[in-house]
Amino acid sequence: MTELLPANIPLGLYLILAGLLLPLLPRVLRPLLLLGMPALLLALLWQLQPGAGASLPFLGLQLHPAGLTAAGRLFATVFLLMAFAGNLFALRQPSTTELAAANAYAGAAVCVTQAGDLVSMFIFWEIMAIASALVIWSRASEASRRAGMRYLLMHLLGGVVLMAGIAGHIMDTGSAAMTAMKPDSPANVLILIGFLVNAGAPPFSAWLPDAYPEASYSGSVYLSAFTTKTAVYVLLVCFPGTAILVPIGLYMVFYGIIYALLENDMRRILAYSIVNQVGFMVTGIGIGTEMALNGAAAHAFSHIIYKALLLMSAGSVLLMTGKRKCTDLGGLFQSMPLTTLFGIVGALSISAFPLTSGFISKSMVAQAAADQHLVWAWFLLAAASAGVFLHAGIKFPWFVFFQKDSGLRPPDPPWEMRLAMLLFSLLCIGIGVWPELLYAILPWPVDYRPYTGAHVVSQLQLLLFAGLAFFVMLPMMKRTLTISLDIDWFWRKPGRALGIGLLDLIDVLGRHADKLWIAGIRLAGRMIGQHHGPDGVIARNWRTGNTVLWVAVLFSLFLGVFLFR
Repeated sequence: MTELLPANIPLGLYLILAGLLLPLLPRVLRPLLLLGMPALLLALLWQLQPGAGASLPFLGLQLHPAGLTAAGRLFATVFLLMAFAGNLFALRQPSTTELAAANAYAGAAVCVTQAGDLVSMFIFWEIMAIASALVIWSRASEASRRAGMRYLLMHLLGGVVLMAGIAGHIMDTGSAAMTAMKPDSPANVLILIGFLVNAGAPPFSAWLPDAYPEASYSGSVYLSAFTTKTAVYVLLVCFPGTAILVPIGLYMVFYGIIYALLENDMRRILAYSIVNQVGFMVTGIGIGTEMALNGAAAHAFSHIIYKALLLMSAGSVLLMTGKRKCTDLGGLFQSMPLTTLFGIVGALSISAFPLTSGFISKSMVAQAAADQHLVWAWFLLAAASAGVFLHAGIKFPWFVFFQKDSGLRPPDPPWEMRLAMLLFSLLCIGIGVWPELLYAILPWPVDYRPYTGAHVVSQLQLLLFAGLAFFVMLPMMKRTLTISLDIDWFWRKPGRALGIGLLDLIDVLGRHADKLWIAGIRLAGRMIGQHHGPDGVIARNWRTGNTVLWVAVLFSLFLGVFLFR
């Protein structure tokens, strides 16, 4: 089948094209395209041989937009799986705009995984930003409009920084190849910052929980998978072993835990949890060993599946009840048993419970920290694992499906949504039971056994005590209608006031520019007249003696400079 495709066209472009064609198709044919295209591209992906792909000349550079590496194939695989399951979950989504934008978004992410140069990567990077903003806007509410605009501005800012870094890198090296680099030059530092903005790293973490929960019940499922994980992919390719990523990743880990524990909105809990989980991956990339990089890649793969599953269950609750706050929910297990079951599978997976996908991936990062004798990092990762169980493993399912009886009795969602959740639940358990399925496609050879007696027992003890702590502190864990301030407050409030003040000043200056210009010319004319006019200092008559004196002084200075030069 691959012979039918041009060698220099990335597979993701076909998914982008499918998204653009979707509004033109009759509604009855749309499911065939939505489900058939990701499945076909996934089959084609595994027939491609790793390599640089075709080379295209561009402004004196050689671009490789359709290459393939082991890491790229891993991420492209899970992106296409996500596109298939996300489309299945959203088959009844009435917004064609969302479905079209979501598939273009997924296709651009697949293209990033095939890009062998920074220029091609940047082009698809920006397509992702625009398409994902459209996914948010497609909910067509005032909150989604505002959140989408803030989201787009943040990502365009990150894109400008990234483009400046790429331009500087090309000037420094003469090459646009997407290879490992160090943040040892201003250009490379800008590239790193551009990547970290999309990863949700500090101080730009707040865009994610601000925007993702404002998308539709299905839109947040798409959003959870691509932007942050493409950032993980490019960090893994371009900045492996960059030490500063370890503290940045650990900050993200605990930032996500703290804010998720404070949150009342069920989808904001899961959005903060995305930052938390990406922090594990960034930490692994910073450690930089093959074990750590494999762990980061494996955890990205697992995370896309179980986080989408969690957001599918939350989206199902939102669709069937119209409510999103934990204080308004509870007791839904009585009428939504399948959604509850699937949500619990996702919660156990994100908590790294044995026999789930999170257990066999997250532990690789911790093991890499131990192998490098980073004891402090290992302890922090262990503490963070308990925190994850608190906010996503217990808090989300407990307050949404159990706790008090809210009196709501909605049924489980339509069969397409249930089938998508079933598919990802089976993947969570299947990868956890047979980790070799995932380890076999990781970028580097894997020599790691997750199911040792010590590891299983220690993880169960950690989860047991975290669960006990949750129920002991349950009165403190109950949420109220509060607002949690984040770093984005500085550009929402003082930053906005400063911007408005500058615009007002520019407006005032613009309205008075003519008057100021005329007043300035008159002032300059008066000053010139005072010195050079008929009655000015320069035009006055001087006495002969004074003139002779100044001529003598100037002549003496001239002689002195001439003789002693």
